[in-house]
Amino acid sequence: EVQLQASGGGLVQPGGSLRLSCAVSGFTFSDYTMSWFRQAPGEGPKWVSSIGKAGGGAIYADSVKGRFTTSRDNAGHTVYLQMNSLKPEDTAVYFCNAAFVWHSTVAREYWGQGTQVTVSS
Repeated sequence: EVQLQASGGGLVQPGGSLRLSCAVSGFTFSDYTMSWFRQAPGEGPKWVSSIGKAGGGAIYADSVKGRFTTSRDNAGHTVYLQMNSLKPEDTAVYFCNAAFVWHSTVAREYWGQGTQVTVSS
């Protein structure tokens, strides 16, 4: 059974930090590009960040660049999102995504359940 279990969300004040984790099982983690998406109330999902299979070359949406850092532990089957200098507009449900890319096409992907992040004073 494929599982992507996100955790680490919560309530934080503006300027604070949170670290999200997404632990996966049921597929070969190191074969998949891992991404984070977020969905704010009343909006569709938006891409936040992706990291390659080997853990290098993470890319970020402009809205989080310089504040968020994505990393992965292939041995531990976990991807992380370190979020610093949080702003109220970062408030959203954060989801992790696993994508198997074959010839530049997403051949298979899995989604985890979300974890709520609320940035408020």
